[in-house]
Amino acid sequence: MITKEQVEHVAKLARLSLTGEEIDLYSKQLSKILDYIDQLNEVNTKGVEPMTQPIPTVNVMREDLVKKQFARDEILKNAPHEEYGFFRVPKIGE
Repeated sequence: MITKEQVEHVAKLARLSLTGEEIDLYSKQLSKILDYIDQLNEVNTKGVEPMTQPIPTVNVMREDLVKKQFARDEILKNAPHEEYGFFRVPKIGE
């Protein structure tokens, strides 16, 4: 069981100001969470491989090929605004 003192200690470390009612509530809730974890620890997991995702995933890689390079002028002709050989964009926030 998580004690009120433990909840107060964690709250102090996290710089949280809790009321007495909140401390009581969190003490009960955290105790229930730890009880559930203890229950999960009783499950037989022998032969079960650890996993990070429920569905296996594979990285799809493509061959790194050199392709035709475009000239700067050819790319910049599609830009709505261009300045000194670069795309010109509006400022964001100030």
